[in-house]
Amino acid sequence: MLQTETYLMELKRLFWENSLSVNDYQLERLAHFADIVVEKNKDINLISRKDINNIIENHIFISAYISEFLPERASRFLDIGTGGGFPGIPLAVVKPLMRGVLADSTTKKIGAVKEFIHELKLANVTAENCRVESEEFKQKYDNTFDLIVSRSTVPLILLFRYALPLIKEKAYLMTIKGGNLTHEFKTAEMKYKSHIKKSTIFELAYKPTNVRNEKGKRLILLEITK
Repeated sequence: MLQTETYLMELKRLFWENSLSVNDYQLERLAHFADIVVEKNKDINLISRKDINNIIENHIFISAYISEFLPERASRFLDIGTGGGFPGIPLAVVKPLMRGVLADSTTKKIGAVKEFIHELKLANVTAENCRVESEEFKQKYDNTFDLIVSRSTVPLILLFRYALPLIKEKAYLMTIKGGNLTHEFKTAEMKYKSHIKKSTIFELAYKPTNVRNEKGKRLILLEITK
């Protein structure tokens, strides 16, 4: 309980500093999520053990923070390579009207995510233990999503390949990336340029610890068509 209170205080500070509007219930859910991820991480490698002390800023907050960049029309999302539930679960908490599917091919990880969804009483998301490029998944979710999100290390060109069979006629692709994106973006653009309607890269700077985005995290937001 003491750790949960510490997480809650850190979350309140980050959300307040950055003028993000969430209610107390949502903050409590996010703090509880941090708590159960840390506990489960003792058995399953959901996040780096070196990063446990930074779970709020580096995992919970940043996953919720990207909701500020969501297109207004997006209503149903797919989280590819969700791992321990990032960014899908924090997004589901702060955007309760959105519906989502959290997908990962690692059975143990998706088992943990299902436990988290149940524990947090999230009715707007489900978890799938499946490869999103599989025929089974594509048939089940054909023409379903208007937003694809990912925090995984999957190259942008692969995210396009995974996304196109699953999206509606128009959709958005949103992914958090670090480092130099020039080569990765150009490689994806060479193959999928005709599907890209608009592209924007946001610097994921935030107060009080990453004002100049020293951590080098960027959000790629692409408006795409089939």
